[in-house]
Amino acid sequence: MKLQLYELAGADGAVRFSPHCWKARMALAHKGLTAERIPCRFSDKDKLAFSGQDLVPVLVADDTTITDSWNIALFLEEAAPDAPSLFGGEAAQSLARFVNAYANTLIRTSLFPLIAMDIYDSIAEADRDDYREKREAFLGAPLEEVAAKRSQAVHKFRELLDPVRTLLTTQAYLSGDQPRYADYCLFGSFMWARCISNFALLDPDDSINDWRERLLDAFDGMARQAPRSTVALA
Repeated sequence: MKLQLYELAGADGAVRFSPHCWKARMALAHKGLTAERIPCRFSDKDKLAFSGQDLVPVLVADDTTITDSWNIALFLEEAAPDAPSLFGGEAAQSLARFVNAYANTLIRTSLFPLIAMDIYDSIAEADRDDYREKREAFLGAPLEEVAAKRSQAVHKFRELLDPVRTLLTTQAYLSGDQPRYADYCLFGSFMWARCISNFALLDPDDSINDWRERLLDAFDGMARQAPRSTVALA
């Protein structure tokens, strides 16, 4: 099966920072599959026209095109049944769907203001005006003002992670004793921030750090070794 994965890229095409693309990358790695990774900047909508929409990730598997990270996970589970299961059963798939919704709504909405300015500083110059206009309309304030308040705003983000902390007191991963797609759904949000920002999302002694470190080291350190923007490295 020939695979191609279209991913969101920054000004440096090697920096791939979409949380949804990271879900797809972790799912591919979990299945032991390798895809050709194709960078798409915000303004590269023409690259995705073949998929009938303009959002990443897009996975092309031979002659099949799959959009949306959740659909990609379902496809990979069915297409590679002999590889390790992404979900671990029907009931666990429901858990992953819940974590995906939790990450896509509460976590991503709370996290975005903390890194919005860093994303702006890390994307291509040609993408910045449109990004600023749309994101400032969403945030209701200039990016600079939002960034200036993130030291206070981060407390809400940390509070929203309390259910995760509680669960991780009794098990290594959200999925139990090994990581599965439920973990990748949340981990994608942390990779969104890691690749594009150096802002500290968690306190040093936060128990979630251990979970995040284990996933950074998974698959021979794939996530840990991922290129980061100059903003993230500053």
